[in-house]
Amino acid sequence: QVQLVESGGGLVQAGGSLRLSCAASGRTFSSYVMGWFRQAPGKGRVFVADISTSGESRRYADSVKGRFTISRDNAKNTVYLQMDSLKPEDTAVYYCARSSGWSTSPYDYDIWGQGTQVTVSS
Repeated sequence: QVQLVESGGGLVQAGGSLRLSCAASGRTFSSYVMGWFRQAPGKGRVFVADISTSGESRRYADSVKGRFTISRDNAKNTVYLQMDSLKPEDTAVYYCARSSGWSTSPYDYDIWGQGTQVTVSS
C-alpha cells in the first residue's frame, strides 16, 4: 500500500523559510499529481499547491503565490514545498496528497500523509 510521509516542519520566525518533503512508497509515484494542503486550527483543509506528473505544470493558492515553490523528484519519489517569506497566517498542519487528476479539491486526493506542523511566530 502506498504511504506518504511528510517531514521538515517546525517553528520559524516571520520572514523565515522552511522546506517540506513528502516521501512516497511504491513504484507509481510519477503517475500521480501531487498536492500540498494545509489546515489551521478550527478550519478546513485548504489547497496550497500542486504539481503535474512531469513537474512541468504547477499551481498555487493566491495566498502563497510568489512565496512558496512546489517541486518533485520522481527518481526519489519525493515532492517538496519550499516556503519563503513565511507569515504567521501560514501556521498550520501541512499535508501532502496524491491525485489521479488535476484538482484543487481535497476530495479528489485519495492518499494522504500524516501531516507536519508549521508554526510561524511574529
